[in-house]
Amino acid sequence: MLYILKGLPTTYNRDMQEDKEQLFDAVDTMLASLDMARTVAESAVLKEGPPLAAAEQSWVVATDLAEALSRHGLPFHAAHQVVGRLVLESVRAGKTPSQWDAASLAEFAPEFAKPGLSEELARLLDPREGMKTRVVKGGTAPSSVRAAMAEAAERLQALRG
Repeated sequence: MLYILKGLPTTYNRDMQEDKEQLFDAVDTMLASLDMARTVAESAVLKEGPPLAAAEQSWVVATDLAEALSRHGLPFHAAHQVVGRLVLESVRAGKTPSQWDAASLAEFAPEFAKPGLSEELARLLDPREGMKTRVVKGGTAPSSVRAAMAEAAERLQALRG
């Protein structure tokens, strides 16, 4: 529409007769897309198993480990380097996060042996636990997700009412 309109002279022009077809096509396409999106959302069946298995096999917990080291006094850039070495070693050895424990982490790097840290690290090797640490607006913590869902429900109700 803008492309058609920008080329018009300042006086009457018959080109405006050609704009309706594209506008109606765009509206029809948008309505069909919204109908399809609603059907998909209503019929989707979410299964926890496959994404959880993929998360457990990957190193999505790397950031959680680095943040835990940082919370215990290690500068984040140093924590990032330590965890980067851990991930690289794990990938080379074919190890997943679940194959590490607090003792083996402490053996790998002295930074993992700080008092009170080993229990937190062992817990964070489970991706479900790392999700719980993201207690911010838009975060993955269950409380954050519940708050986002409640806000979305309120906005939807306001739009309907």
